[in-house]
Amino acid sequence: MRPIATLTIPNVPAVTGLTARYFADASDYGRIAAVMCDANAYDGIPWLPTEENIRTEWAGSDGLTPSSDVVIVEVAGQVVASAVLERVVRDGAPIYESSGHVHPDWRGRGIGGALLDHNLDRAQWRAQAEDPDMAVAMWAHAEDQEVAHRSLLDARGFTPIRHYFLMRRAGLDDLSDTALPEAPLPDGLVLRPVTPDQHRAIWDAECEAFQDHWGARVQSEHDYQGTFGHSGLDTSLWAVAWDGDEVAGVVQTWIWTEENARLGILRGWLERISVRRPWRKRGLGRAITAAALQRLRETGMTEAMLGVDAENPMGALGLYEGLGFELFNRSAAYQRPLHGAALLQRS
Repeated sequence: MRPIATLTIPNVPAVTGLTARYFADASDYGRIAAVMCDANAYDGIPWLPTEENIRTEWAGSDGLTPSSDVVIVEVAGQVVASAVLERVVRDGAPIYESSGHVHPDWRGRGIGGALLDHNLDRAQWRAQAEDPDMAVAMWAHAEDQEVAHRSLLDARGFTPIRHYFLMRRAGLDDLSDTALPEAPLPDGLVLRPVTPDQHRAIWDAECEAFQDHWGARVQSEHDYQGTFGHSGLDTSLWAVAWDGDEVAGVVQTWIWTEENARLGILRGWLERISVRRPWRKRGLGRAITAAALQRLRETGMTEAMLGVDAENPMGALGLYEGLGFELFNRSAAYQRPLHGAALLQRS
């Protein structure tokens, strides 16, 4: 364990025993996950990450070094807040993505604003060093119910640029014949069980399918290893459609057991739903989504969740509504230019 150095953050509130520092070692993953869970549960955000979830996202990331991009705030040695800054590439442009969580018991004291200001300063420094000749922006994400968070972003010049819906499909335990709509696969396509030798082909097909989506993020080897090396991986739940030797469409399906236990629910998540361009507009997206729901039902799950771009031009929202999904939460991506603003506005 390396020595823990305190960090001076301008405008941090004067609270007895309050200190700030950078991420120190692997033991911090669990401390941060605990604060994130408490904050999200309080805000009604149905994502309660485990220590492994955080470790998988951060350890080895190409755009995030925890020891310099993750800040932790403690009071008398107890973690009460954290903030993260990560550089990603979306639509071919570098984006510095900021996120943070403050424990509900410590809100309203200025901690969140001080951490956001720190991330802004850090993003400016990194952008000047890593992307000096490019149009660069900083992004953040906020749910509609996070009123204070959205106010902080607005006060610092962030504007909403894209909206998203979190959709919930209840009633998977209804075993009647009409509970799940009919959704046959297009002619010539089949669903096959996922085997380890197919992982790379499935991953590559997903990445290709998302290339023409708004805000598409470049996926790295770190992302691949994090997905197929995660202890919660159960590819028997996935719906992967094949056309001969070609992957045509994929639904990654995940069940987060600890999250379900804490929330007292039986929920599965449908992630990275994708159809490659040659197979679009043939009903494949509906078919593989329905197949994923059926597999969740067979495991005993009673509901499913997925996120969708509210402005998706390919009709994803209507597809999910047609399968019984209903709006659960709204959120938005927020943007603020860092430098090269004129280039950013023209792009």
